[in-house]
Amino acid sequence: MPGTISPTHFRWSLADRVATITLDRPARKNPLTFESYAELGETFRRLTAMRDEVRAVVITGAGENFCSGGDVHEIIAPLVRMHEAGRTDEILAFTRLSGELVKAMRACPQPIVAAVDGVCAGAGAIIAMASDLRVGTPRSRVAFLFVRVGLSGADMGACAMLPRIVGHGRASELLFTGRVLHGEEAERWGFYNRLAEPAALAADAHALARSLADGPTFAHAMTKAMLHHEWSMSVDQAIDAEAQAQAICMGTDDFVRAYEAFIEKRTPRFEGK
Repeated sequence: MPGTISPTHFRWSLADRVATITLDRPARKNPLTFESYAELGETFRRLTAMRDEVRAVVITGAGENFCSGGDVHEIIAPLVRMHEAGRTDEILAFTRLSGELVKAMRACPQPIVAAVDGVCAGAGAIIAMASDLRVGTPRSRVAFLFVRVGLSGADMGACAMLPRIVGHGRASELLFTGRVLHGEEAERWGFYNRLAEPAALAADAHALARSLADGPTFAHAMTKAMLHHEWSMSVDQAIDAEAQAQAICMGTDDFVRAYEAFIEKRTPRFEGK
């Protein structure tokens, strides 16, 4: 059914119109597998048809870590065997599969909040990067460590997206060196929007997501879409595109609700349409 999510490779819950995706292999720091990549991508694609029941998403990890990246035994080892056998088409199929997850996250209309504690490395760092907002902890450790395993920092859109979050020079440092970015530095650099103590991380991330879910969700989806599409526009093109986007939002009932609430000195109740 369109409104039902029953994943096999991670946990899913829904409360107060906020969905929570929990990567749930804590004994191994929540690594990804071929199957979890595919299922995560499909989940974010399905959220497009669930705008009424799901208005914001939190993605996090079980235990005290976010995600350690691709599973060494279930992804890295098979990729090495593909290389040794000359099966380059299968390697390309995997890199495209991982990229499809990021595409799905960016196309998903709901704002995504990453709640990051502990290890956030490799593909885990990419998932946090691809989220719209990030709440971290002082003890968290973010690392785009592809270079440490002989790979390019150009993975799953990192060379396009990370410079727009932390700046070109800082992104270059992280992608060339693969070094760890600790929590307080990550907040200073703008990778995290805010920090929370580990015990308060889930509550803080969900409070942020609920505030977004209570807002004008049609307008939030438009903001997310324009933030994404305007990367390839000139300033003049962006101004013209935003004129159209804002005119569409002014045609929604939420715009009228906001005006009426202002006149009546009350908080508006947005319905996302």
